[in-house]
Amino acid sequence: MLIKAIDHEVKHASTLPVNEGEVIKLFVRERDGTKNPTKRSAVLMLHGRSVPVLPGADLGTGDYNWMQFLAKAGFDVFAMDLQGHGRSPRPAVMNEPCNTNATQQAKLLHDGHPLPGPCTPSYAKYLGDSASDWAEVHTVVEYIKAERGVEKVALFGWSAAAVALGPYAIQYPDNVSSLFLLAPVFRPDGPASKPGTKWERPDALPPPPSLWTYPMNLTGRDGFEDAWDKELGCGDEQREEGMVDTVWAAIMESDVVGRNWGPPLSGVPSGVLRYRNPFWWGWNKAGAKVDNVLGHKVPVLIVVGEHDKTVNSVPGTNPFLSVTELYKAVPGPKKMHFEVACAGHQIPWERVVKHVHHLSRKWLKHTEIDGHTKGTFFMDTDGDYTEQAL
Repeated sequence: MLIKAIDHEVKHASTLPVNEGEVIKLFVRERDGTKNPTKRSAVLMLHGRSVPVLPGADLGTGDYNWMQFLAKAGFDVFAMDLQGHGRSPRPAVMNEPCNTNATQQAKLLHDGHPLPGPCTPSYAKYLGDSASDWAEVHTVVEYIKAERGVEKVALFGWSAAAVALGPYAIQYPDNVSSLFLLAPVFRPDGPASKPGTKWERPDALPPPPSLWTYPMNLTGRDGFEDAWDKELGCGDEQREEGMVDTVWAAIMESDVVGRNWGPPLSGVPSGVLRYRNPFWWGWNKAGAKVDNVLGHKVPVLIVVGEHDKTVNSVPGTNPFLSVTELYKAVPGPKKMHFEVACAGHQIPWERVVKHVHHLSRKWLKHTEIDGHTKGTFFMDTDGDYTEQAL
């Protein structure tokens, strides 16, 4: 039996400069599987840099639906979109197709879909940052606590969600029961704080300053598929046939504007994935150790696919990303790291995700896995795992 969806609109006073002080309504979906309302365990799931939360957390009704799995296991599961993503409000500047960079314009928007030719962004700044992300997460966590009568919330984040949830857990440890990070983004040498005055363009930091002169990024269906294909180390064994189309359709369902942009396919716009161009800080080797929260007061579970090149880059790459370095940086003893066979960065839509779902259920129930609270492990395609050295 499926657990029904309950959609919430959570009021939040925006801290983005483009609409600072405006009260917006953040999208939050709930699937409440709690058997005993007096003993709730609440979970909040957050999306990564580009894909909104529902395609990753609440896809269909079968084996890929993480929210349904956890709700059926007895948890009260929430999923949120940050402002500028999915079904949460997008600032008006994101509705202007000129407000992306020249390369994305030329590839996805020219020839009348919807731009006749090149144009200059009207809002020549990035959109969103770490502080605004933390503020929005905090608003939703406080809402869940008040609405469902819980003292703490378990945080689940995929990819760049780690940049928001890791520092949030450090700042508000009394709000967080545990932290589950799937394919987390972590820059060991990333910026510790925001330079200069509020919303000043961070010229002194990599990548190049030109990255910060527009508020929105775009990805087309072909680019989405190409990026996924590069991490298919196991071919058909890794991804079911038709999954690209299934996921892309789910992404388009969360964007009524973006699905009407992009090169025509059979006379119909093929759609684009629109997402903010943010600047993040505070999530590096030093930041992860602040106040000795992670691995102590807040247990941490990290899961990553063996073929994930998105969050595990070659040393010397700028920016350098490393999941292993994140595990090492977590200061406390309550930390676990699982590498999953035959999986890449898009693990929520790959065959082995069923084993990740089971890991997450065990983690939520006990903040341990089969009696283990620390260590690094390799999981095979059958879901069996062995301990390994880093």
